[in-house]
Amino acid sequence: MDIFTAIMEGSFVSLLGSWIKWFSDFLWGWPLIILLVGTHIFLTIRLRFPQRYVFKAIRMSFKRDKNSAGDVSQFGALTTSLAATIGTGNIIGVATAVSLGGPGAVLWCWLTGVLGIATKYSEGLLAIKYRVKTAKGTMLGGPMYALERGVKSKFLAVLFCILAALAAFGIGDLVQSNAISTLLDHEGLFGPNFTGIPKHWTGLAVAFLVMLVTFFGIKGIARVCGFLVPFMAIFYVLGCLVILGMNWSVLGDTISLIVNSAFTAKAGVGGMAGFTVMMACRYGIARGLFSNESGMGSAPIAAAAAQTKNPVRQALVSSTGTFWDTVIVCALTGLVLVSSICTNPEIDYEDGAKLTQLAFDQIPYVGSIVLTVSLATFAFSTILGWSYYAERSVEYLAGRRTVFFYRIVWIVLVYIGAVMNLEMVWNFADILNGLMAVPNIISLLLLSGVLVRETRKYLWSRQLDKESDEEIPILTGRRAARADLTEDR
Repeated sequence: MDIFTAIMEGSFVSLLGSWIKWFSDFLWGWPLIILLVGTHIFLTIRLRFPQRYVFKAIRMSFKRDKNSAGDVSQFGALTTSLAATIGTGNIIGVATAVSLGGPGAVLWCWLTGVLGIATKYSEGLLAIKYRVKTAKGTMLGGPMYALERGVKSKFLAVLFCILAALAAFGIGDLVQSNAISTLLDHEGLFGPNFTGIPKHWTGLAVAFLVMLVTFFGIKGIARVCGFLVPFMAIFYVLGCLVILGMNWSVLGDTISLIVNSAFTAKAGVGGMAGFTVMMACRYGIARGLFSNESGMGSAPIAAAAAQTKNPVRQALVSSTGTFWDTVIVCALTGLVLVSSICTNPEIDYEDGAKLTQLAFDQIPYVGSIVLTVSLATFAFSTILGWSYYAERSVEYLAGRRTVFFYRIVWIVLVYIGAVMNLEMVWNFADILNGLMAVPNIISLLLLSGVLVRETRKYLWSRQLDKESDEEIPILTGRRAARADLTEDR
């Protein structure tokens, strides 16, 4: 069937959706696996395994460098990035990896997170190293400034911002509000008499809440995320621990199955098909990369706002985001799912969503509520985190004046996303999200010498408490005027 016939028969949209899905699956297959994992390994070796400092970094994330330049605390910047990173991908994404790649996908997902800590560290360092500020002191940073000031490529900086601003509408807005409304529009969710909340009411409520938070800017987002992220993470982790406690007798078999399946072909488990090592590797790594966003370039936009004494301190704090997201949350999800397979070998797990629901249904009475609240809060926090990333990208492209109008569009799309079918939007957003990584990875590789020099100056020489003596440039000219024009809005 040619394109013109497809249009005449009214199936062009369906055909376009198929093409977009194909390209999304292709991009998040071996191309991004090779690009991102290769970068993770390169930076891990070049920076002498910064993963070994993760527990020091966790302790540092709760400290506040009060007298240092920045808009929010290191913890505030971290929770803002975690709000965008910890999302439905940590639950449904891992379940999809297990359904498509088998239990071994969990180990590959986990290993991707361990290696990704080095890349997240590098992104955070460059965000502080190359950030700028407005005349009123507001910090601006991220891959676009590393590309412009470090790599000296305005073209790549603009390209990154265009991709980020467009991807945010999909992955950070439309699909997240749709996930919340779909969850709550479920009969019997909160009891036998619960008929579900109509999607348009959920859309209005979520849009209103997003409006209240985002119009306070990074400080408002950081305050809400500082409360919401720990709550939602602890709530979800407790639910996972309850299930693992119930499945304690098969925990050893679960770990053995995950490890063995990662390196050897396995026959079907329950009603699932047989799995190869290649399938486990591909789907585990792909979902791990998508979940923790190491190398995507989104998290350093929030990191640039942190109050920190030097670039390495915030780099260490930023690196804990990947640790919490993948090494802890995704790993717990994987253990829960695979232990559920071991305790229910006769059940046919058709897809990731069904597998997740079956796993949490093991908790009597409240299992579905735990899953629903976790998914809803994860999705809502993602809307908040990505709204900040998008605003900073739009501000770089067109100045602060445009941010107000972008917020209006963002809030309207929260409602629209809640009431419409978004499969094509989700796949298109995946593509843009993946393409964002390309200019960001270029900056990380070309500036790896800077990463080594700064790491040697503060970390390897044990000077983490040393205040940076580099001045943060102040925007000048037309860009400065545009940035400050409506900064207090």
